[in-house]
Parts: sequence; structure tokens; C-alpha cells
Amino acid sequence: MPNRLETAASPYLRSHATNPVDWWEWSAEAFAEAERRDVPVLVSIGYSTCHWCHVMARESFSDPVLAAYLNENFVAIKVDREEHAEVDSTYLAAASAFTPNLGWPLNVFVTPAGRAFFAGTYWPPTAVGQHPAFRQVLESVTDAWTARREQVETSGAAIAQALAQSRGVESELVTDFADVIDALAAAEDLDHGGFGDAPKFPVTPVLRFLLDRGARSAEHSPEAAGLADRTLTAMAASALRDPVDGGFFRYSTQADWTDPHYERMLYDNAQLLAAYALADSAEIATGVAEFLRDRLLLPSGAFASGLDSESTVDGKRVEGFYYSLDAASRARVEAPPRDDKILTGWNGLVIEALALAGARHGNTEWIALARGAADFLLAEHVGGVGGAGQRLVRTSIDGILSDAAATLEDSGMLAQGLLELSIATGEVRYALAARDLVDGALAAGAAGSGSSPFGLPGGSDSVLAAQGLSTEADISDGAHPSGLSAMAAAAHTLFALTGDAQYRDAAEASMKLVGQLAAQQPISFGTALTLMSELGAPLRQLVVVTAEETGAADSGDPASEAGGTSDGSAATSGELTSLARRLHRAGGIGVAVSQAQADAFAASGFELFAARTATGGAPTAYLCEEFVCRLPLTDAPALRALLGAS
Repeated sequence: MPNRLETAASPYLRSHATNPVDWWEWSAEAFAEAERRDVPVLVSIGYSTCHWCHVMARESFSDPVLAAYLNENFVAIKVDREEHAEVDSTYLAAASAFTPNLGWPLNVFVTPAGRAFFAGTYWPPTAVGQHPAFRQVLESVTDAWTARREQVETSGAAIAQALAQSRGVESELVTDFADVIDALAAAEDLDHGGFGDAPKFPVTPVLRFLLDRGARSAEHSPEAAGLADRTLTAMAASALRDPVDGGFFRYSTQADWTDPHYERMLYDNAQLLAAYALADSAEIATGVAEFLRDRLLLPSGAFASGLDSESTVDGKRVEGFYYSLDAASRARVEAPPRDDKILTGWNGLVIEALALAGARHGNTEWIALARGAADFLLAEHVGGVGGAGQRLVRTSIDGILSDAAATLEDSGMLAQGLLELSIATGEVRYALAARDLVDGALAAGAAGSGSSPFGLPGGSDSVLAAQGLSTEADISDGAHPSGLSAMAAAAHTLFALTGDAQYRDAAEASMKLVGQLAAQQPISFGTALTLMSELGAPLRQLVVVTAEETGAADSGDPASEAGGTSDGSAATSGELTSLARRLHRAGGIGVAVSQAQADAFAASGFELFAARTATGGAPTAYLCEEFVCRLPLTDAPALRALLGAS
């Protein structure tokens, strides 16, 4: 039996390489084999840090008898949901026709043409209560395929047609956020913090929305800020946070945040770093940043996808044991495995968070970490961006590039991360790379037939497209921003820097696709609501220009920010720079640059920096609204008064 998984670009697939199951990777060849043999296909989807995926692998996929039955009657395809996000979202949507309990592992039975006709999640090796054994499921599917083929084909075709017709419906933007904040407040767990009952997730996109409303609007700002603060405080003090490493687990199974599922994901911790930094919870933000650096940073400068929930104890895999130990005890046992897969979109999130937190809190190391990840991605994952031959790599590992199609979240999250890094460092090259990504997505959207103004320059998954199963990606912001929201947010940031109306128009058009849903289900549309909050308010911009380098990556001390001198000009530079950083993502866009950097931005078409000079060589601030600026200021107290800062 050939081993097709041992050199896969996914640690999850590699972990199944020694199974007796004759696994195939996701490919047209696998479906062609099913057609040749006239057998159904099992598409089994999971990810490397998924506990129940490991359990099913040990119980069922390692069983030689069960594997023999599976190999004889099916073509089995193993998919990493993080590598093939479009495949996962397509089959999740199809699986919802068969079970309300969606999750991973996700096991979907499909025809050789890719039409789903039955699905479920974890099935035990022996029947438990109402849950049949996996062998029973396989036998029932085999019977349906051989004895009721016409019914199977009809059911699969109907589901595929329903998926093809699912599209975003244009509505109006949310402009009155009172009802939204009231709905979130009504969902607050007043006893334990957070939202709703168990299982309980961080839902960080919603926290960013509440922080934004708290910073920019007098109306409802105490309610929004208070709700965000209570939730962040409760999570930081709970079992969701690892007290040793400082990182956060993916979710808790109990309403009081206890009994967490112990996988620690890059996307959760990146977003939580940004949220705690904006909430000025410096201690918690530092803990998260150190976790990212110490546990997920790779030698390349990029960040791994996550840490497993299980570790090996006395030769057995045990969930959570490692995390019950103190630091000294952990050093003496085997740590949980790390998923070293480098995902472009998730690295975009961590670049954004490290740049934003580093600039706000004056931490040079965090910005350097963001720079390292960005430089790796631009060198290894981005090729031909903005042109006809644009190619964005979704994921890689150990120099092996996956052939999985990049998604809109990859383009959008990376673009937004690069823009934040450009703002934090004053380096225009990162903003130019981000602009290329957004322009490429806009060009692809204009050439396509989808409802979104953005498209995929590299196209969607070729196997799904050939089967007529390509669907528009999930537009909700659950655990992290959707591709639509991420790209729209990057476009709006570009508008704030360039003044080019096409970017604002694209952001507005995107958000009109989710406006009605966001009003009805705010817990699932946090990033979209944040962007609609920004779109509905006057665009406030602050540019600080100094004659010399601003030291944007220096500490928060005013003297340090101005290069360590102690004269009055240096102090003013530090104070003005600090005010710009405090405004940034807290009701406006704030940038501090040197004269040379401002000139470079202006020459590259970023209108916000045009004619911005350090007056008479003195540090100078330009406070603008929708690109209409007040007279330049060189006096920090006067600027503070205008900003309403204390």
C-alpha cells in the first residue's frame, strides 16, 4: 500500500501516514480512483491540535480490521481543515443537512463526483447509547451505495444545488449600534464573564468591536467599554489562560471557564494580544506576547499554527496533563507537539497584533517579531502579487509549499498585518505589499461573478471548482475575522492612508453583504461590526512628522522615542508620537514617521502624508478629519487638548 501522506505539507496528514488506511491527499486523482472503482469517498477532515481527531485516529483509523473494510469499500481522503479551508467550509455546509452537531473530526461521505450524501463527526469504535459504531456507519453507507444508489445521487445533487445558491444578501450597514450593544449585554454571563453558556469561547472579534465603540463614541461607550473590560478580566483570571506560559486555550467546556480544551491556537492568541494591548492590560498582553515568542516562533521568523492539547505520559497520549504542571515540572516531561505549519492568514493576524501592541506599548521586541514574520512571508509565501501571475501560498512547512488554494482570509489578514507593521515602523514597503494584495483581490472580484467586490487572484480550489461545488466562503466572524471582513478592513485602512475612494467603496459594499446578519447575530460578526463602526464615524487621522527617525519601535519613554536625548525637541517628539499611538485603533488612525519616511509614503501615492513636513525641523503633528487637516501643531499640550486626552 503506497504511503501518500509522509511528505505532506501538513503535520496532521503526516500523523496518519502510518495508519493501515489507504489514505489519499485531497486531489482530483483520488476522486478519479473512486470513479474507476465505483465506490463512495470518505472525506475525513481534522487538524493537528484536535483532541477528538487524535482519539478517532487511535481507535478506528489504526485498527487493521476496520481499515481493511474501509480500503475495500471506499476511497479515503484525509484533509487538514487549516490547509484546505475552502474544502472544510464546503463540507461543513453540506454536513449541516445531516447533523446539527458540527465539529471535528468531520467525516463526510460523498459520491465520486463530490456530492455529499451523509456526514457526522466522531464515531466511537463500539456503539455508545444512540451513537453507532464507526463500523456500523461504514456498513450502512456501503449498503446505501449499493442498494439505493439513485436515492444517494439525488440527495447529493440536491445538497450541491443548495450550496451553489447560497450567497450574501445585500442590506444596509449597521449605523445605530445601541441595539447591538444591548444584545451583547443581554448575552453576558453576569456570574462568570463572557457570553452565553458552555462551551465558552473568547470571541475576540466581538471584544475588539466593544473596545472600538468604547474608544470612539460617547453614546454607549461606558456600556461597551465595561462589557469588554469585564470579559477580558474574567478570561485573564480563569482557567482559559495558562498561568505558566501566558497563552490562552481555545475554549472552555464549562460556563465558568473551567475544563478547557487545551489546544492553544495562533489565531486566538494573536487576537487576544491585540485586544489586551488596546485595553491597556499590559501584564496580560506581555504574557501572551511571550507565549507567542517562546512557544510558537519558528527559526524562520514565522509562527507555527498551534500547540496540541495532548502530551505523552508513560507512553500514552493524555489530554491536559502537561498543563496541570508548574513550570519546573513541565521542564521534566515531554511537551505537547507543535503544529509547525505556517499559515499565511494566521501569521497576518500575529503580525498585526505584535505591530499594534508593540507601537502602543513601546516594545521594540514585539515589532521586531512582527517584522521577522512579515519578511518571511513576503519572501516565501508571496509571488507575483498584484499582477496576472499572482500566487499566494496558503501554507508551508519545512520549506514545502502546499498546493492548497489561498483564501481571501490569507490575502486580507496578511494585508492588514502588513499595514499595521508599516504604521508601526514607518516603512512604506510593507504598505506597498499590502496594497498589491488588496488590488489583486479587487481585480479578481471584478473579473468574477461573486457578490463580493473581492475575489481570489489564484482562483478557488480546483477540485471543488471542477465538481461545481465552489461556494462563497463563510462570511461570519466567529473565532477570527472572515476573509470578507479581513479584506474589507484592509481596504478601509488603505483608504485612510491613500484617500483612494475605491478602497472605501469596496469596504462598504462588502459590509452591506453582512449588515442585516450582523445586526441579528452580533456575536458572530465582531470584525464586520468594528468596520461598520469605523465607516459610520468621521475618519480621524493624526500624522506626526519628525526631522529624524521617530524610533517607532522604541520604548514608550518620550526621551527614548526621540533617540534618547533630553532636549525640548526630543521631549516634544516623544509626546506627540505617544499621542499618535494612543489614538491609533482607538477612534482613529495615528502614525508617527520621520521626514524621509513621510516623503517616501507621499511619493508612493499615500495621500495622508503629502506635504507633511517637520515645520522648521521641529516635530510637527497634523490632525485631520477625512483628509482635511488643522493647522500643524508643534505643541503637545495643544494637541492633547484637541484629542480630549488627559
